Amino acid sequence: MRKTSAALASLSLAVLALTGCTAVPTFNGAACERVGSANGIDEAVNVDGEVGEEPDVEVFAPVHVKKTSFVDVVSGDGRAISDGAQGISVQISIYSGETGEQVFATSYDPASTPVSTIDQWAAQSPGLEDVLRCATAGSRVLAALTPDGFGPANLEGLGLGEDDTAIFIVDIDKAFLPKAEGSLQFNAAGGLPTVVRAADGTPGIIVPDTAAPKEQVVQTLIKGDGDALTSEQTPLVNFTAIGWDDKEILQTTWGDKPSAQIQQIAAPVAEALVGKNIGSQLLVVLPEAEGSPAIAVVVDVLGVTTAPAQ
Repeated sequence: MRKTSAALASLSLAVLALTGCTAVPTFNGAACERVGSANGIDEAVNVDGEVGEEPDVEVFAPVHVKKTSFVDVVSGDGRAISDGAQGISVQISIYSGETGEQVFATSYDPASTPVSTIDQWAAQSPGLEDVLRCATAGSRVLAALTPDGFGPANLEGLGLGEDDTAIFIVDIDKAFLPKAEGSLQFNAAGGLPTVVRAADGTPGIIVPDTAAPKEQVVQTLIKGDGDALTSEQTPLVNFTAIGWDDKEILQTTWGDKPSAQIQQIAAPVAEALVGKNIGSQLLVVLPEAEGSPAIAVVVDVLGVTTAPAQ
């Protein structure tokens, strides 16, 4: 997790607005249209098998493209990927366009597949941003990436030539919520932080100039409509923690990647999530204890995972 400046805590209501529903799908705030550009790769590559299982692939090599090309072999009906930092679980097989041979494959085991994001994949292979943007869970995507789109270091690492085209088959097992979604809750308790939200869900926490509570406080700010978490499950969350007295952000996952490590990071916060619905946002205030300062934590419950985030 990364440490950020305290600017987030002073975001004003004029800049931030409570998030709501929108009828138009978006990606990073822009209108989202899933328009493939196959450029013939659907005729150059045959893909068979069930989504989520290692595919049976035949590449009619050599295959070369001049720009990133992709097509949805199967269009899933799950949640769309609407944010570069949204948690996703994907399975990937990669083939050499020059030889047709497989050069890489993930485990195709959801229980051991780390949660990742488009931003992570695009940092390694820039062309994958176009390939994955606005795709839906349950989809299988066939793509071809140029050497620049795949990344020269990746070509070398997989033993591909500098002019080779990388053929991808990407199965999107799951797309987690990008932010809390549900009904806003009224909380009458005074003397507690005020939380405002940017359009992408990033919270701004305004801590009052009063003493922190002497006991832990838990408020549900948004009540999601997903299943209630059990103590045996590992929640995937976004969170921001801010010091009560200095009003400095101690840790945040927003703008980076969701975390599956809240139990290890803050066990009392993890315990407060048990019984809460997926999609909920909570405010948890931890009082000063054994020399540790009081902190306020805002947590968005994005889903449940069986593997740690990358």
